[in-house]
Amino acid sequence: MMALSEIETEHKRIPASEGITLAADCYGDPGARPALLFHGGGQTRHSWSGTAQRLAESGWYAINIDLRGHGQSDWDPTGAYHHESFRNDVTAIARTLDEAPVLIGASLGGISSLLAIHDAGNSLARALVLVDIATRMETTGTHRIMEFMRGGLNGFASLDEVADAVAAYNPHRPRPKDVSGLEKNLRRGENGRYHWHWDPDFLTVDPKSGNKFVTPASLDEAAASLTIPTLLVRGKMSDLLSEDGARVFLELVPHADFADVSGAGHMVAGDRNDLFSEAVLEFLERNGGAE
Repeated sequence: MMALSEIETEHKRIPASEGITLAADCYGDPGARPALLFHGGGQTRHSWSGTAQRLAESGWYAINIDLRGHGQSDWDPTGAYHHESFRNDVTAIARTLDEAPVLIGASLGGISSLLAIHDAGNSLARALVLVDIATRMETTGTHRIMEFMRGGLNGFASLDEVADAVAAYNPHRPRPKDVSGLEKNLRRGENGRYHWHWDPDFLTVDPKSGNKFVTPASLDEAAASLTIPTLLVRGKMSDLLSEDGARVFLELVPHADFADVSGAGHMVAGDRNDLFSEAVLEFLERNGGAE
């Protein structure tokens, strides 16, 4: 296992689809087996930093990516942010690699990875890890996420205000005493107010279809087509992926492994990164491990 001090890190811009380029932090040896990490909607690549480091320590080349419209990646010039675009980004990046990567995706990143494999074929990836997302989402949890995201559209006067908003959304996670770490997930406007580091158009409704995201039926179809090793990780306190929702997915993908992470809600990697990373590394070790 590589020591943390020995891990090479590099910031890159990676061409995706439709002329979009995405920001990525790459951890470890570029010659090692690759793992692509895709965060959830409204997050940035920084939510995966701890897991990316653990993967690199264990011999993987971890590529930690900002989705389009998020973090330091390009914003979609059309403001549409359809699931097809996120799916195509995953496919394009996976195909730049010399060998099929592990795809690790939370929420939107997980849906995009699942759809990419269904569209491009199971050969696109060597394994799939879905984090607190499956083919069924609880309405209560979805609404709470959207309310949290919309609540920050006017920005925040200070990092303390940001920390208060996060603490209200995640009451089970201790509020940080040092709030400076939140700044990497924010951009500061000309008026000095802090805004979440994503394009506000991400929340707009598609006027043609009424929404811009995928249906449960199409997710069911994608899940049922999986043949590669698959791990579903659920936050035990999640209000987005219920036990019933996980059960439906596992019936569709009977070969899949399942991990229920105690002490974690929807933001599994942030709530209990230690338990989450262990579950992922154990799964990868059972399914070939790193070279």
